[in-house]
Amino acid sequence: MFFKSKEGKEKIITLYNQKLNELNIEYSEKLVETKFGVTNVIITGDTKNPPLVLIHGTGGCAPQILDSFPNLASKYCVYAIDVLAQPNKSTENRLDMKSLEYGKWLIEVIIKLRLKDVTLVGFSFGGFISLKALEFNETPIRQAFLIAPVYIVNGNPLVGVFKMFLPLIRFIKTNKQKHIKKVMGTLFSEYDDFALEYMSTTFQHCNMDFSPLPIISKQSAKKINRPLTIIASEKDIMFPGKK
Repeated sequence: MFFKSKEGKEKIITLYNQKLNELNIEYSEKLVETKFGVTNVIITGDTKNPPLVLIHGTGGCAPQILDSFPNLASKYCVYAIDVLAQPNKSTENRLDMKSLEYGKWLIEVIIKLRLKDVTLVGFSFGGFISLKALEFNETPIRQAFLIAPVYIVNGNPLVGVFKMFLPLIRFIKTNKQKHIKKVMGTLFSEYDDFALEYMSTTFQHCNMDFSPLPIISKQSAKKINRPLTIIASEKDIMFPGKK
């Protein structure tokens, strides 16, 4: 199971709802049944506008990424998806990163929402999911924006171990804030108190997946024909922009 305990899950969902309420937006929530598990989707904006599917990264949730991109609903109908096996309201079922499962799951969600000409916006692990969807079936997708995406390059693993994973392990064992702040400082150029609390609670109460991140093959990448915009960060140790 993704959540270590019922109590831990309740803490996460309480924080989730807190952030959702703080957004002060008009929205609806929809549960989409897929063969990979029930998926929670937050919908905001006029349904007559073009559809935009927003996908958060590891350790995140739909309200957080809506908070990061607050003005999209003025031009799009935004569908912010809770990724499976993450600290949110979707099923705890973790999919196989080496296969096309994440892509199949996302395309199934898009089809069941009856969306066409979709603009995909994926942050970090959400970029990975977006690319997997394009690999599997790009028919319902118009274009994709990938922000510091997983699946194209990886940084130096030794740097990642010392700057992120060792402080993270120390935090999980001790629950001392100085360790999680080192992790947050490595992952984000800016973060607020909510992000710190949410990530702290996530790492304490969830079984995170720290397996190696795959890289898309040149053969698979060449098959993607939809326009891609990639926004990368020069100082990102996980997915370095210049690389």
